[in-house]
Amino acid sequence: MSYGIGRRHILQGGGAALAAAAGATRAIAGPLEPDRIVVNARVWTVEDAQPTAEAFAIRGDRFVAVGSTSDIRALAGPRTEVFDAQGMTVTPGFIDAHNHPEGEQLLYEVLVGNPFDVEFVTIAGILDKLKARAATTPPGFWVEGFFYDDTKVKDGRAINVHDLDKVSTEHPVAVHHRGGHTLYCNSKAFELAGVTRDTANPYGGTFDRFADGSLNGRVTDLAMDRFEAVGRRPTFTPEERDRRALEGQAHMSTLYARSGLTGVCHEGGSLDALMRLRDQGRLRHRVNYEADEATLDLLIKAGVRSGLGDDWLRIGASIEHTADGSLSERTMAMSRPFPGSATGYRGNVTQSQEDLNAWVERVHRAGIRPNCHANGDVAIDHVLTAYERAARLFPVKDVRWKITHCSQLTPSLIARMKALDVTPALFSTYPYYNSDKFHFYGEEIMRDMIPFRSLLDAGVKACAGSDFYPGPFSPLMALQAMTTRKGWNGEVWGANQRITLDEALRVHTLNGAWDTKEEAQKGSIRPGKLADYVVLADDPHRVDPGRIKDIQVVRTVVGGVATHQA
Repeated sequence: MSYGIGRRHILQGGGAALAAAAGATRAIAGPLEPDRIVVNARVWTVEDAQPTAEAFAIRGDRFVAVGSTSDIRALAGPRTEVFDAQGMTVTPGFIDAHNHPEGEQLLYEVLVGNPFDVEFVTIAGILDKLKARAATTPPGFWVEGFFYDDTKVKDGRAINVHDLDKVSTEHPVAVHHRGGHTLYCNSKAFELAGVTRDTANPYGGTFDRFADGSLNGRVTDLAMDRFEAVGRRPTFTPEERDRRALEGQAHMSTLYARSGLTGVCHEGGSLDALMRLRDQGRLRHRVNYEADEATLDLLIKAGVRSGLGDDWLRIGASIEHTADGSLSERTMAMSRPFPGSATGYRGNVTQSQEDLNAWVERVHRAGIRPNCHANGDVAIDHVLTAYERAARLFPVKDVRWKITHCSQLTPSLIARMKALDVTPALFSTYPYYNSDKFHFYGEEIMRDMIPFRSLLDAGVKACAGSDFYPGPFSPLMALQAMTTRKGWNGEVWGANQRITLDEALRVHTLNGAWDTKEEAQKGSIRPGKLADYVVLADDPHRVDPGRIKDIQVVRTVVGGVATHQA
């Protein structure tokens, strides 16, 4: 829907606006009174020309003026809705550049860990939940638990095959690490998959073992494929599948709004459910849909390109095409052995360079932005090689090649990224949430891990990707993590990669809009842009940096309409 507001109408100086003056009002010309105004706020606009303000006005779904409280009040008419922020803080709406909307897991599956915050559990507690599910599950069907985190267990050790054998000998049992790259199985699951102590590790994965050579239950990366086609899982009617998908997406949208997210890059999920949710008026955030491999094939065959859609639901890059393993689960592909490894283990490369080259070229030629998952420096090198090759073979302006996670970087890799104008979506909450895993890497490696500082200094527009479900998606936890590099346990790793709070705000707002090629439409508070913003009870600039994650999100607004109110 158009409200007659375009970028050409923004007044750059003189007349109705004094954009260059500190605290001045920037406005869009027009006789219409605003629908609503926000006054008496501490507004952080993420606009260099006017970084702070006290108030703004909205007409339709767009900001039409930004400035002082007195100037904005003067614009109001008799029908204008007034929100007095009473000194609270307003920022642009937060944008998550990488998120798996696993609402169905949250609603319907057994959760053996806390999806949203640091919480320690016990192995006994996990087993009790799984036993309860097994008691209502027919023999031969899978019994599964989700959101397990191996370093947040009070027992001080990982769950293993012997623990899971206590759940059942008649059901295949699996505990899924929240990182998504490891699985913990019982003996029945190994039996059904035909995996024994003598089974060799497949390409790109491992069947881990105890010191005596027997299977310990842990399965990594591509080795997990052996378990997909064995055992039985519940089946649902088409109507049941549609209902579960719809309610799962609705649940995620509510959670996103509650946290202050106004835009999310969805890694797969049901596109049909998102469209139905929007039709029902229940979609509370803007979606940039990153299609899974099956949907991607359909889009390519139909000639659909990245960018198709509107301000609420748009086709984005591809889903993360996996080139290596996990940071949190210690399987990412590095050029050096993991510290302390007795075998010289360097992680898992999950696709050959030849196959990666072919995939990237196919997607790029089809007009879909390639997006690859790469954590370790080896995998990032492979992805950049594939991107450079595709760019030579089929030159296209302003591709904005995407690398999801992009965790371990060197100066030479960053230089190649800058030359290609790559957009990296780095883990945002990990420095806080996963600080208990960084000792597996050590400070020397961590100085180059999740390197926001190095990327911004090089002029690379890094954006924030929580990677939920692997990491919590709270934007305020992310701001704290990026600015302090201090974890929940008080440990600081890679302090050289800290960024300022203003930089972190830009990373989680305007840079997120840049990632989806929507920086002209959203990501900052400026006349003409979509009226997406968040009202916070406290100013992150004024509280103890260790308290930023605890600031209350009072209100989330998308297109001028509140999607969350505390």
